[in-house]
Amino acid sequence: MTAVITILFCVAVSAILWKKWIQAVRAEFIRNYRLPKGIFDSLQRKYPHLEPKDCHLVSRALRLFFLAHLKSGRKYVSMPSQAVDEVWHDFILNTRDYAKFCRGAFGRFMHHTPAVVLGSNTKSNEGLRRCWWFACVEENIDPRKPLRLPLLFAIDGKLNIPDGFTYVPDCKGVADRESGGPVHCGGSFSDPSVDGTCDGLGDTPTDSGSDGGSDGGSGCGGGD
Repeated sequence: MTAVITILFCVAVSAILWKKWIQAVRAEFIRNYRLPKGIFDSLQRKYPHLEPKDCHLVSRALRLFFLAHLKSGRKYVSMPSQAVDEVWHDFILNTRDYAKFCRGAFGRFMHHTPAVVLGSNTKSNEGLRRCWWFACVEENIDPRKPLRLPLLFAIDGKLNIPDGFTYVPDCKGVADRESGGPVHCGGSFSDPSVDGTCDGLGDTPTDSGSDGGSDGGSGCGGGD
C-alpha cells in the first residue's frame, strides 16, 4: 500500500511539474514571438501621433495581455486598452501568423473581444478583473492595493490615446483631468460596490512576490 501511495504521489508531483514547465515554455514563446511585418500600420493610421518606440511599447503591452490569459489557466480575460486592442485585432487578421502564435502560446485559438472598462456586463467585468490581477502580478504590483499601474492598464493614458481608457492606481482626490473624460481606478477592481462582486480577482493561484504581499486567494479585500 505504501508503495502505491508513493507512486501516486510521484505521478501527481510529476504532473504538476510538467504543467508548470509547459506554462513556462509558452510564456517564453509569447515574450519572444516575432509579430508580423506591418502589424502597427493600422495603429499609426488611427493614432498618427505615435512614434515607432510607442508602437513597440504597445506590442509589449499586448504580450502582457497574452501572458495574463496564459497564467490565468487560459481563462477568459478582457482587453483593457484601445491601443493594444487595435494591434491585437490586426494580428488576428494575419490569420496564419495568429493561428501559429495561438498554438504555441496557448495550445488553442484565442478569440478577439473588444476593449472594455468595468460596467454592467458580468462576464466582461470578471475578465477585466482577471486581466488586472495577472498584469499586476507580472509586474510585482499588489492587485488589491496598487501603488502604480501595470503597463497594460497605463498604456492608453501614457500614449495620450484620444478614445483610450485612462487609469490611475487610486482615485481618491481625483475628480477631473485637464483633457476631460473619465478616469478609471485600479482600486475599483477589488471594490465589490462596483457591481456587487469581485469575480475574477485572484480566482487562480499565482506565484507570490507582489509588492503588497497578495496571497493569490479569492475574495475582495483592500478596495477603495
